[in-house]
Amino acid sequence: VQLQASGGGLVQAGGSRRLSCDASGRLFSGNALTWFRQATGKEREFVGGMKWNGGGTYYADSAKGRFTISRERGKNVVYLQMNTLKPEDTAVYYCAASKIRPIMSEFPNPTIYDYWGQGTQVTVSS
Repeated sequence: VQLQASGGGLVQAGGSRRLSCDASGRLFSGNALTWFRQATGKEREFVGGMKWNGGGTYYADSAKGRFTISRERGKNVVYLQMNTLKPEDTAVYYCAASKIRPIMSEFPNPTIYDYWGQGTQVTVSS
């Protein structure tokens, strides 16, 4: 499985941005597809994730109500729609996929992911 994240850029505070993660290769219904982010000087942080079949999403508290993860039916693309962006959302955003079929409470654990995209930079200006 290869993952390609895209869609990053510069956005003003309060604005929106949609990131895409193109997945090539075979993923199964129970596999997790997740977004993480890493700000300069900080550890990688879980943002949110979903089961590949769309059966449920799970978000970090910082993302709830502002970010939405979705998958376009029939396509191997997962989106991270980010609204009401804040300067503290500035980070490199990564998508990741698991071989295992985790329960959603396991999504924030970065060690369960076998595949990572290259990251896309999102910068939110104040």
